[in-house]
Amino acid sequence: MIYSELYKRIITSIISLPILIVCIFINKYIFLFLLLLIGVITTFEWHLIHKKKSFLIFILGLVFIVISLISAFKLRGSSYESMFFFTWILFICFFSDIGGYVFGKIIGGKKLSKISPNKTIAGAIGSIIFCFLPILIINYQVYFRINLELNLINLFLSLFVSIICQFGDIFVSYFKRLRKIKETGNILPGHGGLLDRIDGIIFVLPVVYFLKLVELI
Repeated sequence: MIYSELYKRIITSIISLPILIVCIFINKYIFLFLLLLIGVITTFEWHLIHKKKSFLIFILGLVFIVISLISAFKLRGSSYESMFFFTWILFICFFSDIGGYVFGKIIGGKKLSKISPNKTIAGAIGSIIFCFLPILIINYQVYFRINLELNLINLFLSLFVSIICQFGDIFVSYFKRLRKIKETGNILPGHGGLLDRIDGIIFVLPVVYFLKLVELI
């Protein structure tokens, strides 16, 4: 069962990641359309969680989704450097999620929090370990025109993004647990709904954009 779900996740990632990268690099209007599509789907899934429950929390979540999508558009920018940086941040989130799933399911062990019983300490450690893989892969390749320095700042940013991503995952899981919902949908095999896949990213993007605005990164 574990390997079946992992297989589905890998296949989904193999299909979706190239599409995402193309949308990021080919044209800002195509990327904007993708963001609008993501916004519609995630808003609908967030609505399903809070349907007939809490209108205020739904509105607050909707506002945060919009802020995250705006942050994504701003981070993507129009230069090759900004698009490359944005893609790197997304890959940190993706690898962190994979690491958390692999370590959490295979090793298991003590639960990380009562808020999200499926999250384990082993999974959190796996997320942190895997979050460094994108910069290591990029650092030792020769195909991109830009190379990320393997320094303490970029390593710390990878760690920071992973922690925020995990926090976002737990935060959304808390509301799903309250409504006794396991997944927000079934649009992505192995992941569930789109919101299940990008819940951590929704939290990461505004934080990273703020850090860019104040020139901390």
